[in-house]
Amino acid sequence: MAQGTGSINSDYKDWEWSDDAGERARLLQSPSVETVPKSAESQGSGLGATSALGAVFIVVNAALGAGLLNFPAAFSMAGGVAAGVTLQMCMLIFIIGGLVILAYCSQASNERTYQEVVWAVCGKVPGVLCEVAIAVYTFGTCIAFLIIIGDQEDKIIAALVKEPEEAGSSHWYTDRKFTISITAFLLILPLSIPKEIGFQKYASSLSVIGTWYVTAVIIIKYIWPDKDLVPVEIPTSPSTWTAVFNAMPTICFGFQCHMSSVPVFNSMKQPEVKTWGAVVTAAMVIALFVYTGTGVCGFLTFGAGVDQDVLMSYPSNDIPVALARAFIILCVLTSYPILHFCGRAVLEGLWLRYTGVTVEEDVVRERRRRLLQTISWFLLTLLLALFIPDIGKVISVIGGLAACFIFVFPGLCLIQAKLSEIQETRAISWWAQVSYGVFMVTLGAFIFGQTTANAIFLDLTA
Repeated sequence: MAQGTGSINSDYKDWEWSDDAGERARLLQSPSVETVPKSAESQGSGLGATSALGAVFIVVNAALGAGLLNFPAAFSMAGGVAAGVTLQMCMLIFIIGGLVILAYCSQASNERTYQEVVWAVCGKVPGVLCEVAIAVYTFGTCIAFLIIIGDQEDKIIAALVKEPEEAGSSHWYTDRKFTISITAFLLILPLSIPKEIGFQKYASSLSVIGTWYVTAVIIIKYIWPDKDLVPVEIPTSPSTWTAVFNAMPTICFGFQCHMSSVPVFNSMKQPEVKTWGAVVTAAMVIALFVYTGTGVCGFLTFGAGVDQDVLMSYPSNDIPVALARAFIILCVLTSYPILHFCGRAVLEGLWLRYTGVTVEEDVVRERRRRLLQTISWFLLTLLLALFIPDIGKVISVIGGLAACFIFVFPGLCLIQAKLSEIQETRAISWWAQVSYGVFMVTLGAFIFGQTTANAIFLDLTA
């Protein structure tokens, strides 16, 4: 791909996107990434401070998370180990390709966040759609995180009070809705209110260690299983040819790190597309091993009877698994404020752009609006989490949106970037890249449409 430095789409400025509004939207990045402001960069004050190895760690950090709990169920839906691994390998090619495309377009447009790249390269309509998708995706993910908290707390409390799991909770203080609510109000809400979330970067590193521990426990439990853990049935092939597509949302949700990839790329000491390609390939291979280990071992341990959250399939009194549940709760507690922060930054950027008000003029109202946005977001996600106990339903929806971030928007950026090139003749490589972009958009639209339609159908027939 030919590299450029100029802005690709002049329509990007048509809505009076001020530097202040852009600075607000530029907050949408990993808290572990220290980037150089665009103004400083344009003055030649130096590049970022992240090494290639550090970038690998940050991308792995962004990809790994609570989504790994759903991979055993995804393997079951796909029709077994062979189908699940094959599907992952095929999708990984496009996942890595999307990350490289975003870096290329970021360099060409001189923009530093995902939504800014889409705005600059593709224009108004895709830019607005991207921001709306980010807001909806982060909102849905926050709901999923609260459901995960409830799932893990149910098991931990059952072990502490030593009640039979089948009997359910007999005390009000062990009721699922109460435990989720009290945890959310005491821990999540205070962490979500601050204007900045840089302090979260240390906790997020601990979360990565937690996900590795969860994977290790699932693998060890498969190698040395408990006597009462007997798989119900182990499918070796998908029930129908369309069944394999039901696993796609989980895979997209698990590998989706594209929104934070653009700031990571720009934070590197040498932000070059070729170097970035090696970084994301190494990071995705690491994530692949983690997800495959969890998916294969969890699926083979429980077979078709595995729960959507694999930890729910283990007994409550298993101490190593109980520690894994505690790690997952910690991971979710630190991840919710980050996802909410990202969604809030997008909403704030939209508000400032449409009103035309600068940050300096809006200092007083910003605090009041931030509190209103945070409390409204928090209460809505909590309410929905209390009445949607099945995390699979949430994953099916936000997994479809993740496919848009992985396939659709990078594909559109590649197409527009190549079409904007001034060339007298179109080389074969040009046509190949445009065709690749068209295929990515088509594949992403198919995954989004199929998974969304399937989720709606299952809700209507439930």
